[in-house]
Amino acid sequence: MKNLLLAGLLALCSSWAAAQPTLAVPVRQGWFDGQPVWYLTTDASRADAAIDNAANLVPRLANALPLSRHEPNPRSVLDRIYKFAAQPSVLPSIPQPLGAANRDRAYSPLWDVIMVHWQPGRTVRELRSVDDVLAAEDAGDVRLEPLELVVNCPVLQVGRQALPGITPLPLP
Repeated sequence: MKNLLLAGLLALCSSWAAAQPTLAVPVRQGWFDGQPVWYLTTDASRADAAIDNAANLVPRLANALPLSRHEPNPRSVLDRIYKFAAQPSVLPSIPQPLGAANRDRAYSPLWDVIMVHWQPGRTVRELRSVDDVLAAEDAGDVRLEPLELVVNCPVLQVGRQALPGITPLPLP
């Protein structure tokens, strides 16, 4: 009898899960270690960014910014994301693997936005990893500007691997 009851409950739960509605949401493409990544921007600490990203305005997110911006704090809830004017952003961490089995303790969907500016007279090229960004900064090709902006951007797909329940997008 217990097995029959359990089977009935499992069938009910699985049919309930299958009947859940879906939403079409805009995602953004970025880069992580040369791999294409897709993420969703849901919240921003500044009104201009919330408008630009069709996201919720959440001013309290700015409270997560560190007092010192010189070095990332490994114990902070924030990670850095490198934003460009003319290319996808570069992410420093992702869930590995995506989903409940993530083992990357450095990953956070809360991003401290760092704008990457190409210096005049330098050859603009696509940067696809944090190492590329930092090497370009060391070479004097780019200047990094903290924007005093925090965004919530969960990663949904890395390469061909998508978060469970998400239909993967084709690779660029």
